[in-house]
Amino acid sequence: MAATSLRRLRRRHWARLAGLLGGVLAAGAARGVDLPGDQAEALAHVYKGGGVTASGPALLVRKSLADKVSLSASYYVDAVSNASIDVVTTASPYRERRTEYGFGADYVYRDSKLTLGFTNSKEPDYTADTMSFDVSQEVFGGMTTVNLGFTRGSDKVGKKDSPEFSDYARHWQYRLGATQILTPRWLMSANLEVLSDDGFLGSPYRVARVFGAAVPERNPRTRSARAVKFRVVGDLGSRDALHAEYRYFWDTWAIKAHTAEVGYSRYFGELWLGDAFVRVHTQDRALFYSDNATVETTYISRNRQLSSFNNVGLGSKLSYTFKQVPGQYELKAGGALEFVRYNFRDFTDIRSGSRYSFTAGVMQIYVSATF
Repeated sequence: MAATSLRRLRRRHWARLAGLLGGVLAAGAARGVDLPGDQAEALAHVYKGGGVTASGPALLVRKSLADKVSLSASYYVDAVSNASIDVVTTASPYRERRTEYGFGADYVYRDSKLTLGFTNSKEPDYTADTMSFDVSQEVFGGMTTVNLGFTRGSDKVGKKDSPEFSDYARHWQYRLGATQILTPRWLMSANLEVLSDDGFLGSPYRVARVFGAAVPERNPRTRSARAVKFRVVGDLGSRDALHAEYRYFWDTWAIKAHTAEVGYSRYFGELWLGDAFVRVHTQDRALFYSDNATVETTYISRNRQLSSFNNVGLGSKLSYTFKQVPGQYELKAGGALEFVRYNFRDFTDIRSGSRYSFTAGVMQIYVSATF
């Protein structure tokens, strides 16, 4: 009887928190033994910043079978117009299209859930295949959920108008995490990621600078990384909720990064749900990064994503429930908007000689139906 009561209590709190946070729990502290609900979702997204514009649709369909298996399929498109500082200072702006297909399956057995996923992504000069496997297990009467996961990626790297260039990249990711119910209103999760990469880990188009002269970028062909993430989610008791998280990343390229986020969610009436968050990220440069090297070395890069930089993001999301019949179906629509300011400490805009910075914006509009 005690275990049954704990499960009922836990499910009520998970349902309340998930509703308040509008699905934000799925990324960091999701339960492991309930199948995802049947769902159909359509989304349109636009990103613009730093000379890059990306837009396109995304579709997701999920259907459960016999209360034990849930199947999902997704479709995602990025139509990219690239005139970033890397491009305009070394080549001509270009347009391309990336298309991604995804398939997944969830299987529930007692207090365990097994998830298998596969994605295929194609660009004119890049193909990526990814397979993942995750296991979630409830322990201690359902008060704790332990998660294990593995992802394997295999990429083919090409170069437009250079058919003689062909290379590969391999990626491995191992995940271990736990979610703990602290009190009837507060949850905490801790996650560890171990990553490993091998192969061509740069861009065949990017160049570095040595004494002001352009030379091809040369990155190491191996990389290992670790990341830890802590997250707290709480029901504040008056139709609102709070979440806070921190992530620390470090790798064998000498990059160290810190990311912190705080968010707030609140219902307005019965039909409107609003979310807002602020995120701060700071990063140290890679060992072989140089804005303008004064000596030729084995490895050299001027990729600004490997430089020292920081960014601050502000985001909000608003959703409206058109119609809802508890236990049967729900129809909602919403939108999200985020602005991020990037400041690079040791990457120079060679057109002006000043440190480079830019502001990016992301907008999403979606319609979702659960049934």
